[in-house]
Amino acid sequence: MPRRYKRVVVPYLLSLFFLITLNFFLPRTLPGDPISAMLVSGGSTTSSAYVQDEATRVALSRYYGLDKPLVVQYGRYLGDLAQGDLGVSIRHRKPVSSLIADRLPWTLLLATTAIAVAMAIGLPAGIHSGWRQGGATDRRLLTLFMAMRNFPAFFFASLALFVFAVKFGWVPLSGAVTPFSERNMLGRAVDIGHHLLLPVTVLAIQMASGHYLLMRGGMVGEMGSDYLVLGRAKGLKERRLKYRYVARNALLPVVSLTAVELGFAVSGAVFVETVFAYPGTGRLLFEAVNARDYPTVQGCFLFLTVGVVTLNLLADLAYAKLDPRVAT
Repeated sequence: MPRRYKRVVVPYLLSLFFLITLNFFLPRTLPGDPISAMLVSGGSTTSSAYVQDEATRVALSRYYGLDKPLVVQYGRYLGDLAQGDLGVSIRHRKPVSSLIADRLPWTLLLATTAIAVAMAIGLPAGIHSGWRQGGATDRRLLTLFMAMRNFPAFFFASLALFVFAVKFGWVPLSGAVTPFSERNMLGRAVDIGHHLLLPVTVLAIQMASGHYLLMRGGMVGEMGSDYLVLGRAKGLKERRLKYRYVARNALLPVVSLTAVELGFAVSGAVFVETVFAYPGTGRLLFEAVNARDYPTVQGCFLFLTVGVVTLNLLADLAYAKLDPRVAT
């Protein structure tokens, strides 16, 4: 393995082991336990009297292995994980892997669409703002995107839902598709897009500021470069210098941001999916935390954290390929 790859891969493997361990112990730091959550919530979604007495509690704890010491549970968790087994959901009584597989396509659709929209908004704005650094347009754009960056996602999602879904009724209140509707393929796609419109907009607005600030910073950093002075001396048009030279060189850090942002978009979708009752992994995680469903919480956290770290690794490797200066 080349030395430059070893410097990236070894920390990745160590981070992976740390995250796997954290994913086991973190849910168990929450107050309560799955059996108590069943009792408090009235038996989850399938039974109104699931935990009736202490004998039932003891039997359930033994069945799910919750009566074992943490070290024993951790060893069993690592063993199952090595075989690709994420366990069985206590709340849903289904394999966690199948639950995540059912919800994952919706989250990926939401996250990738939001990133595409965020890039379409943030990159052109960053290019224009950086090219006109210090001007009136630059100041207005910088103020706007900084405000967007610091606006709480949960509050913004709730506000957008109230205005556009409740007040005006332009978009659906919740879900990813209209229940019990019979449509052809085109009609179903339109229906999915209609439900996706508001969640994507909310998530994209939150992410667009990152693309804007990074692109603007890259443009500002390239403005004093020798090749730009030489290009102007040769009489090249401003538009060509702006997009073909300055923007192209400033675009390199965006590669890293885009790869990493996909992971953070999936994890950041927890708030958006919860507000809009969108059937993705974020909402699954929220429900599992409320139910203290350890296997589901572990599976969702593992998917989110490993996804972020893996995408970060791929971004580092891709950046080293695109810019040989960081590979030395």
